[in-house]
Amino acid sequence: MDFRVIPVEGYEKVVQCHDTYSGLNAIISIHTTAHGLALGGMRMWPYATLQDALLDANRLAQGMTYKSAVAETGFGGGKAVILGHAQRDKTKRLLRAMGRFVDVLGGQYITGEDVGTTVEDMSIVRQETRHVVGLPRAQGGSGDPAPYTALGVFLGLRTCVEWALHTTDLRGIRVAVQGCGNVATHLCQHLRQAGALLTVTDVVPAKAQRLAQQYGACVVAPEEIYDVPCEIYAPCALGGTLNDYTIPRLQCRIVAGSANNQCLRAEHGDALRQRGIVYAPDFVINAGGLLNVAMELAPTGYDEAHVLEKVRRIADTVRMLLDTAASQDVSTHCAAMQLAEHKLDTARQIKVSSPAGRGAPAPVSVGTLPGRQRRHSSRTPAPCTAAVPHADHH
Repeated sequence: MDFRVIPVEGYEKVVQCHDTYSGLNAIISIHTTAHGLALGGMRMWPYATLQDALLDANRLAQGMTYKSAVAETGFGGGKAVILGHAQRDKTKRLLRAMGRFVDVLGGQYITGEDVGTTVEDMSIVRQETRHVVGLPRAQGGSGDPAPYTALGVFLGLRTCVEWALHTTDLRGIRVAVQGCGNVATHLCQHLRQAGALLTVTDVVPAKAQRLAQQYGACVVAPEEIYDVPCEIYAPCALGGTLNDYTIPRLQCRIVAGSANNQCLRAEHGDALRQRGIVYAPDFVINAGGLLNVAMELAPTGYDEAHVLEKVRRIADTVRMLLDTAASQDVSTHCAAMQLAEHKLDTARQIKVSSPAGRGAPAPVSVGTLPGRQRRHSSRTPAPCTAAVPHADHH
């Protein structure tokens, strides 16, 4: 296995791994372990270029830092991405190689399932490293995190409806769902049971047709979803769908979905606000799955009742952010970033002042990996003005 350290400003460690034998080409991005070990999923996607994969890994890792901070999991932010088509390129050999890659980092990064990987895949990864969560319940894990993610999104979405539309009744509320993966399937079930009317789309037409048959949804082409008249646009696919091109097209009152990094840039949160669209910040509303897998690592062990209690609090956090944004005359994205930074600062102060924090072991050195070395900054970008992370290939 060949490793290459990629210096990225503001990130603790970013490493690329290439393994000829298994075909693995992957990146692990650790945004910070200053507040706890980095926890985040393992994504497999056919990125067009290595640069695209690097950008996605870094954006996702940073998002996990903020998600963990707001959800108060006690973990830092990290993410793994594998370059490849999950249906065509994923093999046991590749997953085991990925497990060895995770293990090389010595526990600084803990992985789990994400887009393109499954709970069953994590069982294979577990053969090479113990630094993995979201294992099948038969193996002592917490199982599929998707139902918990979907529940948190549904509760946060319903809070937005109450706040913006002054009703708790979702009957007849039109929801345009982008992406028909695992989380979206569970979300659509909640929405349909509540009486919502669904329009769905996916880049894989068969997935959209399956949800249409299950929940009586209308199906549109992927590019048409932004133009669908609805009360709620629910982005449940990849990130960046809220951008200069799509926001002017939206015909909704609310944006609330499960995708990570929905706003391509921070100013797109302001653009939604300027259009009068209520936005539930993604790293707040979609934290249910993270809360579920994080519970596996609790000293007291996994407790589903405790997980559900925490997931239900997501609605309270969304309501607080809606009120805060309105009172401060800022976007909900900005309010959420300020909340995350406040919680991170509080965690830093507690860690520095506590005897346990002062005596904690130092993170594994970058020097334990082959490749170029450079001092990394653990500084996190300022709230609401964070630049898109970039790689330094010098």
